[in-house]
Amino acid sequence: MSLTFIDTNKIPHVKVPGAGECAEIMGDKVCGAKNVVGNLRWLNAGESLAVRCEPKIHQMVYLMDGLGVITLNGKDYEVGKGNGFYLGPGEAASIRPRGTGTLKLFHLVVPELK
Repeated sequence: MSLTFIDTNKIPHVKVPGAGECAEIMGDKVCGAKNVVGNLRWLNAGESLAVRCEPKIHQMVYLMDGLGVITLNGKDYEVGKGNGFYLGPGEAASIRPRGTGTLKLFHLVVPELK
């Protein structure tokens, strides 16, 4: 096991059409983590992040900054900093900014270990 310093301010952002920007801050390329991927994501008004878990995948989305709307099972929930959602295999949800604001999210993807 090794300690890795990750300067998230220096990791490049990748634009994702309709789903804002993304920067991988944890994974094999960044710090050697083989069984997990962590991303910072930014969503502007009109953008959304739709998350669907494939079999044997678990995901968590945590709202770090901003005001948003999470849709779970067809129902909308207004949320703010500190809220989020966990999805197990086969589950789906989405999140979008509320109004004209911007969201900063932490998105964690973990495969089910055998």
